[in-house]
Amino acid sequence: MTTATPDLLTVPEVMERLNVGRTKVYDLIRTRRLVSIKVDGCRRIPTDAVSAFITGQIGEAA
Repeated sequence: MTTATPDLLTVPEVMERLNVGRTKVYDLIRTRRLVSIKVDGCRRIPTDAVSAFITGQIGEAA
């Protein structure tokens, strides 16, 4: 039995999706506003985490 794994994005891919800089992405990770994992020392962010972050920001703005 296999389970679906979330698509993982690199920091530059998240930078592009959120239209922010590298420092901001790492700040969001550090403050736990954006979930990430490390894969062999490389930081990866699930696409679901980016979507959840965006949804949360929209909710706060409303």
